[in-house]
Amino acid sequence: MMATEPRETGAADDVLVRVEGLHKSFGKLHVLKGVDFAVRRGEVVVVIGPSGSGKSTLLRCLNFLEEPQKGVITIGGVSVTCGGRGKAHKRAVRDVRLKCGMVFQEFNLFPHKSVTENVIEAPMLVKGLSKEAATERAFALLAKVGLSDRADYFPSQISGGQKQRVAIARALAMDPELMLFDEPTSALDPELIGEVLGVMKDLAQEGMTMIVVSHEMGFARDVADRVIFMDGGYFVEQGPPSEVFFHPREDRTRQFLRHILPEQEPEHAAELGITGEAEEGASEEEAQGEEAAEEAPAGGSPGA
Repeated sequence: MMATEPRETGAADDVLVRVEGLHKSFGKLHVLKGVDFAVRRGEVVVVIGPSGSGKSTLLRCLNFLEEPQKGVITIGGVSVTCGGRGKAHKRAVRDVRLKCGMVFQEFNLFPHKSVTENVIEAPMLVKGLSKEAATERAFALLAKVGLSDRADYFPSQISGGQKQRVAIARALAMDPELMLFDEPTSALDPELIGEVLGVMKDLAQEGMTMIVVSHEMGFARDVADRVIFMDGGYFVEQGPPSEVFFHPREDRTRQFLRHILPEQEPEHAAELGITGEAEEGASEEEAQGEEAAEEAPAGGSPGA
């Protein structure tokens, strides 16, 4: 099922995010290996790929939760040359962070503060809003994510899906130009995933620029303007969902989709003729071959 209404994105030259030559290492582990990409205003980009491919590190570098060693990141007209030092560099990093809202795998709510207090904290401390103005904005955002009736609850009193929706409201309270989502449904029970994805779909329809790391293939297929498949610190393939999912160009992309789609999106897998049976059959043949090899005399081949 595709998105029900077309969504307008910015013109081709209306670029909100531009990343050039981004490198990030943790000690000897080279995680991001010269990443280049741009995101237009209003565009929804979903990054997929196996664990350890660099997806989450990419998001954390965009708002400088991790400091890349090399590259240039430009968001909303503010450019930062990675690896820089000094007051000007720190000021530019702060300005980039203010343009980004981020939602993590874990909710990271203050357990001793109510839902409303969690949402108003950053606007008051960072942007200097009065408590009255911040609270008014918080109530509007909680209504937006369907939590008006939970405004006075504490995190321990609400479900995981509700906590993640509070986290989204908290990020939106800073009026970001860009929303970053790092696998926002991975810590949720399956029955709670839909309510979070619903809020994200609404944001996309409203024109929010979003970069989403997710294993929710259905969301990527239905909502994304562009899907990026990432592996080994590189962008292996990218394009519209209709191309990446239904007509992947790269063997590595096809291999990943064969692995993940039968479990995540069985109907979609069936459309592509992917059932998982071939992989299971191959595994059985490999196992039989190993058993035969173990039974064969030393130095000989099975049946020799």
